Amino acid sequence: MTTTEARPTERKPPQLVDMSWDPITRIIGNLGIYTKIDFANREVVECHSTSSLFRGYSVFMKGKDPRDAGFITSRICGICGDNHTTCSDYAQQMAYGVKPPPLAEHIVNLGEAAEYMFDHTIFQDNLVFVDFCEAMVKATNPGVLARAERTESPRGEIHGYRTIADIMRAFNPFEGEVYKEALKVSRVTREMFCLMEGRHVHPSTLYPGGVGTMPQPTAFTDYLARLMRVIDFVKKAVAMNDDVFDFFYEALPGYEEVGRRRVLLGCWGAFQNPQTVDYRYENMNSWGKDMYVTPGIIVDGELVTNNLVDINLGLRIMLGSSYYEDWVNESPFVTHDPLGNPVDMRHPWNQTTVPVPQKRDFDDKYSWVMSPRWYDKRTDSHLALDTGGGPLARLWSTALSGIVDTPYVKSTGHSVRISLPKGETLPETTLEWRIPQWSNTIERDRARPYFVAYAAAMALQFLEEAMGMVRAGETKVFENYEVPDEAIGCGFHEAVRGVLSHHLVIKDKKIANYHPYPPTPWNASPRDMYGTPGPYEDAVQGQPIFEENGPDDFKGVDIMRTVRSFDPCLPCGVHMYVGKGKTLTTLHSPTYGANHG
Repeated sequence: MTTTEARPTERKPPQLVDMSWDPITRIIGNLGIYTKIDFANREVVECHSTSSLFRGYSVFMKGKDPRDAGFITSRICGICGDNHTTCSDYAQQMAYGVKPPPLAEHIVNLGEAAEYMFDHTIFQDNLVFVDFCEAMVKATNPGVLARAERTESPRGEIHGYRTIADIMRAFNPFEGEVYKEALKVSRVTREMFCLMEGRHVHPSTLYPGGVGTMPQPTAFTDYLARLMRVIDFVKKAVAMNDDVFDFFYEALPGYEEVGRRRVLLGCWGAFQNPQTVDYRYENMNSWGKDMYVTPGIIVDGELVTNNLVDINLGLRIMLGSSYYEDWVNESPFVTHDPLGNPVDMRHPWNQTTVPVPQKRDFDDKYSWVMSPRWYDKRTDSHLALDTGGGPLARLWSTALSGIVDTPYVKSTGHSVRISLPKGETLPETTLEWRIPQWSNTIERDRARPYFVAYAAAMALQFLEEAMGMVRAGETKVFENYEVPDEAIGCGFHEAVRGVLSHHLVIKDKKIANYHPYPPTPWNASPRDMYGTPGPYEDAVQGQPIFEENGPDDFKGVDIMRTVRSFDPCLPCGVHMYVGKGKTLTTLHSPTYGANHG
């Protein structure tokens, strides 16, 4: 099929082949993607997402001193451990009733901004873009590469590459200019992180009650000097990504269907406002809305809520296809929240983890990941929210809420405007991310460089405010507290790849229950008790295949682009097996696609 031909609409007799990618190694577990592909009609007809590793943090956290929670949960992930420490500290601060000094909040925000810049850059440019680089496109869609050689880059005056193929070459692994430059940028942004949080990736200076970072002026000026070194790279990255992704839509009509699913996005908010956050649950709606990334749940393009109390109360941990015993007949840890609202038995505060190892069976239990869902009382449905890879949900929620209004980032109600200052070569630039038509593979990937720009822009504001405090003699960075005999707390944050919550129950000054929910369990979740597939499964299942190779030399690039667009931890560890695939002679039509929630 040439790049400009429309896809045929008439159905052919199916040619079904079993194909699997396992493991897609991640820190949170070993992700496997199991598919049935119809090569005659060029589409994925069935997909299961499975994790073969049990971690058990919620089991061994019990009985620990709650003050250790941040240091322990940091080890959940070797990529974004600081996000866990930050979120754990948020939950502990609620439980202890302590508010860190404003300067400490700025330091945490600056560390998290550097982490977003570091992680998104290395993931997008050194991992995701391998699937869009010249070498990969040549192996999977030579017709597309030929067209890319003839297509001029619309934004060439910004990034300096004349054709789309030139951009693709710049992303070739180990050789391409941008690939190599991104590695240098990731080093600089990691240094920025360490200036604020001491060590990457497990922070040594973040504690409940504040930070141990010395607020010397040089810490902030050293951070600023590094930020200004990478600011032009950030502007170029947005332009290059826009050029390549717009080209894919043009070169492959129908590519918007790759990885497309219903718009079901969740964002828990990031970057606390030091002036208004007090970590009191009773005030969580107001200080949650004051975050510099606005929390929100978006269903079919509509902002259902941006109230963190509503978001918290709607959390449900479902089973169905997971290797665990149910806990609904046990005694709850928390019956009502501090505002008097009833708390569901399937809420993380009440969850008990009882693992039941067993053989994998795609008709029954097949994963160690549970199925987090959000209960939408408007429709009495349990929604399989996805994180959009993190940036898509963050930008979409912030745009729709229309609350963020800072010198560098403004939400318009339909877009987010990001202003970056003059760098070494490029002038002052205002970027605008607009709410897209679809929640799909390309838009999840496109949002990532825009959010790097967002983090860079907000870091400028945090720096200005922090340096102003230091100059005024406000250098306090820690507030003392006592661990109560009994308390509950919840922390809401955005890990790099999306929603992150920590729920804590303290009894007798010890942890009685603790449940962290990072983004990958939301995205990698299996079918729940209602048969609703998780986001990976839903996004891959039913998507068209544009790769020109047949079953014998199939790379699965469209499927891998979709899975990687969600930013699973360490997607570089993909191994495809099954050889040339196993041709199926019989297949029951999948009924999992019906959306029960």
